[in-house]
Parts: sequence; C-alpha cells; structure tokens
Amino acid sequence: MGAVVLARQRQALILEEARRAGAVRVSDLVSRLGVSDMTIRRDLDVLAGRGLVEKVYGGATAVVGPSTEEPGFEAKSVRQRAQKEAIARAAAELVQPGTAIGLSAGTTTWTLARALEGVPGLTIVTNSIQVADVLRASTAPDRTVVLTGGVRTPSDALVGPVAVHSLRRLHLDQVFLGVHGMADGAGFTTPNLTESETDRALVEAGRRLVVLADSSKWGVVGISTIAELDEAHVVVTDDGLGEAARDVLTEHVGDLKVAPVNEDTEEE
Repeated sequence: MGAVVLARQRQALILEEARRAGAVRVSDLVSRLGVSDMTIRRDLDVLAGRGLVEKVYGGATAVVGPSTEEPGFEAKSVRQRAQKEAIARAAAELVQPGTAIGLSAGTTTWTLARALEGVPGLTIVTNSIQVADVLRASTAPDRTVVLTGGVRTPSDALVGPVAVHSLRRLHLDQVFLGVHGMADGAGFTTPNLTESETDRALVEAGRRLVVLADSSKWGVVGISTIAELDEAHVVVTDDGLGEAARDVLTEHVGDLKVAPVNEDTEEE
C-alpha cells in the first residue's frame, strides 16, 4: 500500500477520533498511529486546510457546525474538490443512456451533472438552479431537463410545496442524492428542514437511490434526516473514508463504492 493511501487513511482516522471525542492531542496520535510528531502535525494541517478541524496548542478540535448551519453554494464548492470529482466520475458510470434520473441540489451532484456530458437520451429532474444551468449548457443529444419550482435556499435549491408537489407525480429510474452529513443512527441528513421534505419527495420518486457523499460528511449530523442508511441502494464516497465508517456503511447499504482520489498528499 502506497504512502499516499496511508496518509489519507491516517487523516481519516484522526478526523473520526476528533469528531468522536471533540478533540485530539498530537502526543496521543503519535502513540496510537506509530508515526512521527511532524507527520501528525502535517496531517492536522491538511485537515485544517479542508476546514474539518481547528488546530490548537498540542492538537486540534473538531469543526462541527450547528445542525441548522447551511453554507452557500460558493462556500461549499471549494471544499473537498478532488474528492467530489472522483465521486462524480464513479457515479457517472451508473447512469445508462435513455434513462430518467433525479439530481438533488449540492456541489457533488453539480459535479456529477458536468460528468454526464455525452450521455445521450437522458431525462434529468432537479431542484437545483446550479445543476440545471450546467445541464442546459450541455451539448449531449436528446436531453430533457426538468427544473422544479419552489423557494430558493442558500445552497440554490428549490424547495417547498411547489417542488414537493411536482416531484410526487414523477417516476425516475435513479435518484442521485447529495447530503450534508451521514452518520450511524441519524442516516443521511440536511441542515434545512424544508429542503429535507423536498429531498424525501425526490427519493420517493426514484426506484433506486444513489447517495453521493465525500468522506468529510461522515459523522456530520444535520437537523433533519432525509433517508436512513439502509434506504440507499448505493453510496459513492472517496478513499479517505475510515475503516470504521466503511464497516457501518457496508452493513447497511446495498453497495458501497469507494472512489480513488488523485491528489498530492504529504508523505511521511
């Protein structure tokens, strides 16, 4: 196993421990992981750079926002970019020409929309203004794009009774759902109550649910559950997801797809 993979797995373990305990100490991580003090500090630098932990003297604390905190689209679009690209490539392979699919709002589904260029004959339903803009600019042949109505959220989703009403009349082959967080017990969650209702309507419209969630989403819990873990037919994530999280998802999800990420990572 290469050093890049080892570094990513190590960082995932550090993040899981920080979220479980609220904070981690460098000295404890050195003993537990069997690497140098400098290696741990580099790992914390990487996690802090991604906005996942906050460095403090001797260690780091977990960055877990309020369960109702909802960043805007632009703020989310710069987070975990390489991970989202890898997830989108893997998810695009699940889309068959000539099918009807749903894409929820979010930067990962927006990335997937870009990866669908060239897939012919798709009918795509979305409640995302950003996703619809990407799809409308596509040159893919025989494509139909349906944008639901509704009230706009900070993440450029259209939600509310109008969106829910339109979705409940549709029948889709697959739904690709981006989420704010995923956790054992809480399932797949969002910080927006109204968006949760709309996402649930989108999930119910599909015969097959594919959840797109990068590894930083594990252990994050929004105020409202969109779906339970075992409602997902497929979860597509990246190889930064820790072993414990993989075990939980494998137990509950029909198919866990782990996409390799192509990015430079500090070596030991």
